[in-house]
Amino acid sequence: MRVLFTTTPDKSLFQQMVPLAWALRTAGHEVRVASQPKFADTVTQAGLTAVPVGHERDIWRLAQMDPEEREAGRKGLPSPFHAAEGALEDLDWQTLKEGYEEAVQWHKFDNFPMIADLVAYARHWKPDLVIWEPWTYAGAIAAKATGAAHARLLWSIDVLGLTRTRYLELNSRQPEADRADPLADWLASYAHKYGGGEYSEDMATGHFSIDQFPTSLRMEGEGLRYEPMRYVPYGGPVSVPRWLWDEPARPRIALTLGIAATNLFAGYIADVSDILESLADLDVEVVATIAESEQHKLARVPENVRVVSYVPLHALLPTCTAVIHHAGPGTFLTTALNPVPQVAVPWDFDEPELARRAAEQGSLLSIRADRATGAAVREALLRVLNEPGFRAAATELRDQFRALPTPNELVPRLEELTAEFRSPTA
Repeated sequence: MRVLFTTTPDKSLFQQMVPLAWALRTAGHEVRVASQPKFADTVTQAGLTAVPVGHERDIWRLAQMDPEEREAGRKGLPSPFHAAEGALEDLDWQTLKEGYEEAVQWHKFDNFPMIADLVAYARHWKPDLVIWEPWTYAGAIAAKATGAAHARLLWSIDVLGLTRTRYLELNSRQPEADRADPLADWLASYAHKYGGGEYSEDMATGHFSIDQFPTSLRMEGEGLRYEPMRYVPYGGPVSVPRWLWDEPARPRIALTLGIAATNLFAGYIADVSDILESLADLDVEVVATIAESEQHKLARVPENVRVVSYVPLHALLPTCTAVIHHAGPGTFLTTALNPVPQVAVPWDFDEPELARRAAEQGSLLSIRADRATGAAVREALLRVLNEPGFRAAATELRDQFRALPTPNELVPRLEELTAEFRSPTA
């Protein structure tokens, strides 16, 4: 069969698609990846065939906000996605509706550059299955226009899916005059434009979703269909440094705070210098991955700290005794594949909720990034190092991830689902 992947031009989102694309390709299926033209080199570097569509646009709208707006959007889930936290009964309809209207404007901004070209290419190539990351509604539009089966490949817990199903539930409870569904209205306009018929809810959440989290951490939208898949780390072209060949002489602690803080915002929220200083007297080796743009902010580098701008996490983490990170989904997933206790300092979007769920599971301690002082992180680190329950929970979590089907094992199931959902006329 022909499988078309599509994604916004973001490396961290695309990289989670690559192992499944490889699995489909090695199973004999045709695979292509559509994204904005500037992203073609990233796709081909992964050994996949790129299809440049549309024109360039900077998707990172948060980076364009003024400082106060940007700050307000970084303490967890913004409206309307806060609907994925807490109880349905606690949600205010008016606030949720206004937030959803604003979110749809974001989706339009991100997707518009790709839609026409993506539909045109899909009509030409006639994919059997379209796999899209959850921000790329252009994939659903192209699938609808061509009758292809289609699925979301989730890169984190399903904040968007649960928000969507809760929004629909609250919308149905409102007086008819106050009901609104801007996402459905927007997607319906493209269904009509490209001859795909009427709007159907799969345009918002896929015929099904591929979920890389085990049941203990999974976030599910009511009534949505999920297919589990084991996360496989892929970080692009990397090499393993010589110093990682040898076993560490002391317990090794990894400190990594991701790339979003430096690529999109003004820098790390947590005080990295304070954290490193607080660990200076411990009999450990700290490997701190600090962006080059941030390294000059370090007051000093303690003797037990190795600062690097980048190291492949899937090579580093098996050598570690504990990890301090920001609870970004890619970092968390890579860490969870190892029986390593974690200290999380989450801040943006899905990070706080993901960290909360992992803390509830028992493998992690969480401190909000703006409260992650050196003293607080040191105390948490000593707990996860010295209390055996954290390592036991980390081992249990590792085993839960290993029990999920690998991308290769998922391929036959995708073949079945494609046959189930693909239009007979496609």
